[in-house]
Amino acid sequence: MSGADEQVDGPGKLEQAKEAVQTVAASVQATTRTVADAIEDARQPGASLDRLAQWARAAPLHSLAIAFLVGIILGRRH
Repeated sequence: MSGADEQVDGPGKLEQAKEAVQTVAASVQATTRTVADAIEDARQPGASLDRLAQWARAAPLHSLAIAFLVGIILGRRH
């Protein structure tokens, strides 16, 4: 390819890259909002994360031991 062909393709490739980055950024923002909404819903009084947080405050050593064991189990599976 000649230098002129590369210059013509350069701006087009740059625009494609910008569009790809904007698409990925929008996707990440949407995913972040979805995850944040799910966490917020789970933190409502009586929901699963609220109950887990209450249990962890009531028995921190038990919670730590269970988290450690789950980590070992999951670590060995992969």
